[in-house]
Amino acid sequence: MKWDPWRVALAGALVAALATLPGLGTGTLWDNSETTYGEVAREILLDGNWVVMHLNGDAWFVQPPLYFWIAALFARLFGITEFALRLPSAFATIAMSGAIGYVVARSANARAGLLAAIVLATALMQAIVGRLAIMDALLDLLVALAILAWFGALEKGDARLWYAGWIAVALGTLAKGLVAPVTVALVVVPWALWNRAVWGRFVAPSLTALLVGPALFAIVVLPWVLALAHAAGVSAVGELVGHYTVGRYLGTIENQPGPIWYYVPVVVLGFFPWIAFLVPASIEGWREARGEGGGSLARLAIVWAIVPFVFFSLAKTKLPNYIALELPALAILVALWFDRAVEREDRRAALGWTALVPATIVLLGVAVAIFSRDNSLGGDFAQVRGDLLALGIVVFAGSVACFVLLFARRTASFAPFALGATSVAALAVIALVALPSVERFKPVPQFASIINAQRRPGDVVAIQSASGGNSLTFYTHPVVAHLDGPFEKPRSPASDPKRIVCAASRAFVVSKIEWRNDYPTYGRSLHEVATSNKSILYLYDGPRCGT
Repeated sequence: MKWDPWRVALAGALVAALATLPGLGTGTLWDNSETTYGEVAREILLDGNWVVMHLNGDAWFVQPPLYFWIAALFARLFGITEFALRLPSAFATIAMSGAIGYVVARSANARAGLLAAIVLATALMQAIVGRLAIMDALLDLLVALAILAWFGALEKGDARLWYAGWIAVALGTLAKGLVAPVTVALVVVPWALWNRAVWGRFVAPSLTALLVGPALFAIVVLPWVLALAHAAGVSAVGELVGHYTVGRYLGTIENQPGPIWYYVPVVVLGFFPWIAFLVPASIEGWREARGEGGGSLARLAIVWAIVPFVFFSLAKTKLPNYIALELPALAILVALWFDRAVEREDRRAALGWTALVPATIVLLGVAVAIFSRDNSLGGDFAQVRGDLLALGIVVFAGSVACFVLLFARRTASFAPFALGATSVAALAVIALVALPSVERFKPVPQFASIINAQRRPGDVVAIQSASGGNSLTFYTHPVVAHLDGPFEKPRSPASDPKRIVCAASRAFVVSKIEWRNDYPTYGRSLHEVATSNKSILYLYDGPRCGT
């Protein structure tokens, strides 16, 4: 291949678009994160407040605003739909594949660049994160851009790349807080020291660049921070940074713990199907990284793959998507390995590892079983196990095609692209066929459509100790009352079910179906409107009752 880097970037972005955009608006938002973030973005448009984020009408100091600003702008253009709210993630994913393809093409060659973009775009976790209305894809893009910009700046002494890296870090901070600069530093600093020790190559920024870079960071970040402090008080900034950023690392937030090995099955599952090649790619990447002269890109990928993995494994709060920001590094390692393998007269190693793809499909099943038991992604995740099995079958066909093409030198260069093509096809089938079938397992959006059809002015909408509160808020519009259980002592008047039900002209309440036989009427007419396997929708009407 003799494509220039920009052509490689465009082709890589196109593959990512094919893997991400089909069926992007299919299905309702997933609990819990999608509905939470989608509702926060919508409430920007409802109340016109672009400084203080709100959820269900209350001030919300959990995440910085960048994703919500972008999602709100798309929602203003295309309507408040699942498609509009997922577009920021999709565009970020597409841009990341283009960026990785460009940098690898410049540092290695065009084929390696295109392979890196394809591997990244078709990795299972990358495809999932790119289809969700959450800020992780945006964070991953900005972290990657900062790492790649400083990689170029410290190798070539390009001040423009140095400044671009600072701007990317600043935007990453606005996307998800201090995790952006911390992650970038954890990658760039060890790589720069290693690169200098092995190669003696390191172009230190000038004094002017050292001063201007942080100034650019402050220009981007400080206006919102100061505006938030002015509008909601310094304590709001402290809650966002202290509790939900530092506290998320040092303690367990929102009941999201995990063992030290938590991210091992995440990588197995998230980097499917390319996980089959990660071991030889890492071994060869390590050999190249230890050599003199070349190997700078391999050193970057090794550090990028290892250091964030260890850092997040030590965190007290764990979520699968936290580790997605190192997928570009894994894609680079596999792409460099495949690029070298197809050129060799002896391609037995590549053939052997390709034959192990079926084994990775088994590992995929194990990883799914672990996460179904751990329930880290919520009950909805368990419902897509069959879809993942279908993906495995399609990718198995791709591995067979890859194996066959590797046999002959004249077709060997097409082998990894065959596996990438079947991965794109599998993702499209899941998006367009499998995901719509999962809607039956999401009762709250169905309940919300019933409520919206029957709702009258003055009706109260509430949820009681059942999952899906933010989904109910998003699909019925705020404000939704969150009630204590019917047999618990109320924590406050706002969560007292009897008080809320008795004061309303009518009240729609989503509750647990396990309380069905003993559910209280509070002296009002009680109707079962709809049921699912876990939840039930009630309607209270008739004369109001005393509290």
